[in-house]
Amino acid sequence: MSNETANMQPPMDRALLAKLTGGLGDGATVAKLSTSLANIYIDFLPDIIKSETGLDVSVTYAGCTSGLIDDLVGDLVEHHAVVEGSLRNWSPRFVLACGTGFVITLMEHMLGAIPDTVEEPPARPLSVIELDLAVMAFDKIGSVLRSAVNAPGGFEPIMGAPFNIEEPPKNAEEHPEEFGAAVKMTITLGSVATDFYVIIPQKVLLKTVISAPRAKSQSAKSQEWTDMISEQVRRSQVTLEARIRLQSLTIDTISRLAEGDVIPFMDSEDVRVEVSANSKDLYICEFGRSGENYTVRVKDNISSDDDLLKHLMN
Repeated sequence: MSNETANMQPPMDRALLAKLTGGLGDGATVAKLSTSLANIYIDFLPDIIKSETGLDVSVTYAGCTSGLIDDLVGDLVEHHAVVEGSLRNWSPRFVLACGTGFVITLMEHMLGAIPDTVEEPPARPLSVIELDLAVMAFDKIGSVLRSAVNAPGGFEPIMGAPFNIEEPPKNAEEHPEEFGAAVKMTITLGSVATDFYVIIPQKVLLKTVISAPRAKSQSAKSQEWTDMISEQVRRSQVTLEARIRLQSLTIDTISRLAEGDVIPFMDSEDVRVEVSANSKDLYICEFGRSGENYTVRVKDNISSDDDLLKHLMN
């Protein structure tokens, strides 16, 4: 009877079990630790970004939320970029998230936009090129976290590839369910304010001594960042489109076109082709063929290298 009675007992409440095993703290303790961490971001993240980009940003604390880590990530609204990270001798998992508006605005400034002309960007996921820039942005956010928790050994955080919250990786690693704390902050660049989050397992956070890092002399790295962005763009894949002008036809003729009808090209000799990417005209080409493949041969550039890079980054 004793075995049957034991089998009939309901499982222990998940939150209660986490509290008993050190995986869930009381609200006041978690809030205090979250505030301490946010204060370090307030003091140090603007200096890091200023020293490496020449841009002025400010950071403010916007509160903390407690819950299962996967739920905290799942509760993020659209248009956030997310990255999974780990730090040896501290935590096998933490999550960073940032509104896409900051990355989009950062790219505009890094490309030389006049600050007064930069407006609130449209709410949208990041492009492939912008996700490349997000790697560097998350690196700065992760470096402040590393300094604040002072993990033994001086190891650097290991960061995964950033992804849009709307498009999580198909091969995402499964993690055990555990409670975490989402420290929410707001970073302001010019007139654009964007939320970002640091999500930490509470069993790690509760054992962490958060302390301000020692100040280090920073050398200006604005040109280095610009060069890195340009290099990321040059290695990014871009879809090209080719347009060929056809002979003019009357609306009556167009309305009666059927399968098998042929429309001649406008040009009778070398067929002019206009090649574009992201709606930006790039080259004037001529139409041709190589073996079984139709091809275009570049004859002239429409845009300079600098104009092209700036356009493709936007």
